[in-house]
Amino acid sequence: MHPLDRLARLDATAQTTLVERRELTPLDLLAAAQRRYEAINPLVRAIVSVDFDAARERAARSEGGSPRLFAGVPFACKDLLMVPGMRCAFGSRLLARNVANAGSPFTKKLDEAGLVTFAKTSTSEFGLLGSTETLADGITHNPWNLSLSAAGSSGGAAAAVAAGLVALAHASDGGGSVRIPAAANGVFGFKPSRGRTAPSAPTTSSFDALVSDGCVSRSVRDAARWLRAVQSDECALEPLPTSAAERAPRLRIALALRSLMGTEPSSEVRRAIEQTAQLCRELGHTVIEDDVLTREADDSSNGRALSDAFFAGAGLSLGAMCAMFATMLGREPGPEELEPFTLAVIAHARTLGAEAPAMVRRTFERCAARYLAATQHYDVILTPVIAQRPWQLGWLSPLLSREELLRRTESAVCYTPIQNVAGCPAMSVPLCWADDETPIGSHFAAAPGRDSSLLSLAFELEQARPWADRWAPHSFVRAYGA
Repeated sequence: MHPLDRLARLDATAQTTLVERRELTPLDLLAAAQRRYEAINPLVRAIVSVDFDAARERAARSEGGSPRLFAGVPFACKDLLMVPGMRCAFGSRLLARNVANAGSPFTKKLDEAGLVTFAKTSTSEFGLLGSTETLADGITHNPWNLSLSAAGSSGGAAAAVAAGLVALAHASDGGGSVRIPAAANGVFGFKPSRGRTAPSAPTTSSFDALVSDGCVSRSVRDAARWLRAVQSDECALEPLPTSAAERAPRLRIALALRSLMGTEPSSEVRRAIEQTAQLCRELGHTVIEDDVLTREADDSSNGRALSDAFFAGAGLSLGAMCAMFATMLGREPGPEELEPFTLAVIAHARTLGAEAPAMVRRTFERCAARYLAATQHYDVILTPVIAQRPWQLGWLSPLLSREELLRRTESAVCYTPIQNVAGCPAMSVPLCWADDETPIGSHFAAAPGRDSSLLSLAFELEQARPWADRWAPHSFVRAYGA
């Protein structure tokens, strides 16, 4: 075994400590990440582009500098984020040759934290689907079972962390796209409150406002440190915990098993979430069963309305993009550039008329108000992340019809979108696995701005039921005995 292979087991905080003690350099960390990428990425296909030459220059510049939160730690960004000098294809053939020439306040924060971005991770086309299998970049495999989807849209980020390619990766979440792949890949996924992090892109519509930049990691302390690194300068922020030693007040937790669609999870998922609820009780928290997502008799209709509004908003935004590209191509993008599902979503949005943007906005406002009212007496809401175990590859293929994909998405992804609409922080915690080693994540959400409450709880859960030594069969650690 190569001496640097032992780094695969270390989280980003531990790697930072090695650099601060001058036991290793940022270039050493990057060399180790390149070894892991070359060994495992051809199997899982979590990373879609790399620039090691530019990364080595950044790593060399960071040597011997002032202390930073992630001094020289190798990092990967989702291929929806504009990172200067790197490809940003948005998972689409339309933008396959697009290279970002500018970043954002968010990417500036990443650089200031000392993170060395060397890779872009796979995503579904424009982040639309809860799968990561595109015509542009192919299929991303789940390191726990190569026949399973890595989910999405941040499937590449979660698979990269689960496979040990990186300890920490950027992800983004417009309806569960951090939390769902984190659950499917057995890693920790955190979606911050709306406005908590520095902006990564302009917000031009109600749909754009749904998206939060989050992360996936192997440890809670990495996620807490990452959030400190990228948090916005403009808003008043509560202090964030740094370890499990900072014991938080006991919480009042609602256990909600009925989904936004009024449906129940599979029996396997139900058992896992009930085990998580029992763990919370053993830790001294009060857990009360309360179907807060569908408390009123007609609330289950909110799930369908929310789904309709979500994909209408996406179609309107993508339609505007297509109109822009039409002036460059001399025609609107077609099947040679965009996937069938993307084209179908755009086409459907164009049938909705001039009132569609206002309808989307009103639906989001109504659903957010109902959710916040129903949950106001609780500190935290506990639900499944997805209603079933991770799905087989192809189950959410972008080649299927729009109607079938919406039906399947609504059946599985029916707990996480409401937190985006309401601006709440939320997280997927890897506490449970099925008998065949398939991960089953537990989903926790809090009121807007209460990111600290969730991270404090996550530290406590991690200490009570550690997952650091659970590695996927198709990870670098398991494959190479690192």
